[in-house]
Amino acid sequence: MKARKMFFMDCHLAGRMYHDADEVWDELKVGTQLQLVLDTENRYDPKAVAVLYNKQGEEEPYLLGYIPRGRNSEIACFLESGWTNVFSCRIRRITPDAHPENQVQLTISVNRNPEAQ
Repeated sequence: MKARKMFFMDCHLAGRMYHDADEVWDELKVGTQLQLVLDTENRYDPKAVAVLYNKQGEEEPYLLGYIPRGRNSEIACFLESGWTNVFSCRIRRITPDAHPENQVQLTISVNRNPEAQ
């Protein structure tokens, strides 16, 4: 049997202190599923990949931060090409006492194509 997902990379959540993470901090746990979205309007990084948390019962997701610049170009390329379901992103570790840039660690996996054998 083949795994449904394959490891792609680990990274920290960049820009966490500048966005909405504090609003949902108590809900964020190891294993929480997050969404990756290309932020085409980001003036600081043309390949910016936003990390969003979809709170149950709310329409608008919370912007937690970004995949770090320099680690986002491959993901951005897939998202820009319309492959929005290629990646899964989950919280790997939360370290509240660390510097805000290192408090949330992410694991990103590539989802297996269900049509592949």
